[in-house]
Amino acid sequence: MKITDLLGEATEYDKKQAVEHKKVKSWLKSVSAFANTAGGTLIFGITDSEEIVGLEDIKSDSEFISQKIKERISPFPEVIMKLR
Repeated sequence: MKITDLLGEATEYDKKQAVEHKKVKSWLKSVSAFANTAGGTLIFGITDSEEIVGLEDIKSDSEFISQKIKERISPFPEVIMKLR
């Protein structure tokens, strides 16, 4: 599946332009919602106008995302991170 196949928003996926380090609740709500339903995909690096902008430091951002999910969501949901 290509990332462009997931553009738009629906209950199965959500998109965020950046990883908000100061407002983690802005994206943790999506993680929690997906964990409490049939699942879903959270895509970072895409604007509301569906422009792919990517992330500046994908390794650091992915570690931050993983850490915040472990710290703030209990029980820890099944998460699969894909870096592209």
